[in-house]
Amino acid sequence: MRRSANQTREHVLAVAHELFYWRGIKNTGVDAVAAAAGVAPTTLYRLFASKDDLVAAYVERAGERYRQWFLDATAGAGPAEAIRSLFAALADQVRPDRCRGCPFLMAMAELPDASARAHALAIGTKAWVRERIGELTAGLRVADPGTLADQLVLVMEGVYASAPALGADGPARQARGLVEALLTTAVSA
Repeated sequence: MRRSANQTREHVLAVAHELFYWRGIKNTGVDAVAAAAGVAPTTLYRLFASKDDLVAAYVERAGERYRQWFLDATAGAGPAEAIRSLFAALADQVRPDRCRGCPFLMAMAELPDASARAHALAIGTKAWVRERIGELTAGLRVADPGTLADQLVLVMEGVYASAPALGADGPARQARGLVEALLTTAVSA
């Protein structure tokens, strides 16, 4: 079956996601992506002008999927329950078979040049998450919703940082209890 250009692009991005995420961006060449996707390098370069373009498209696609995951995890609940739901979904997401770490933190680490499009897209996703968590905390009756949002973001980042090295049953398993404590403290303050 012959794929359309859009289908081929999506297929290449799906393959690139697996390779970049699990092997690393710097460790994965364009030829490896093309070979794993079953396309000629010339086809890949018709879709993406350079590896930088491919990496940026990978980060952008990952960001879109992450935003959808976040929205699905927090849908249909009041602010406190949405926050709890988010961290329950996070606990499931960081299982070792599913998580090597945060793809956006990894992209920023591998591509430290702030002018790189992929770096900017990764920062944009992080900023979006902070804004959404801020919207949730603003819906709570707390004295300082911004501080609570920052604390929750730090817990989330801590889960992503610790789970790959220490497992989902390591310090990451404390996240939900810590979130409950933060919510309780903020609401009673």
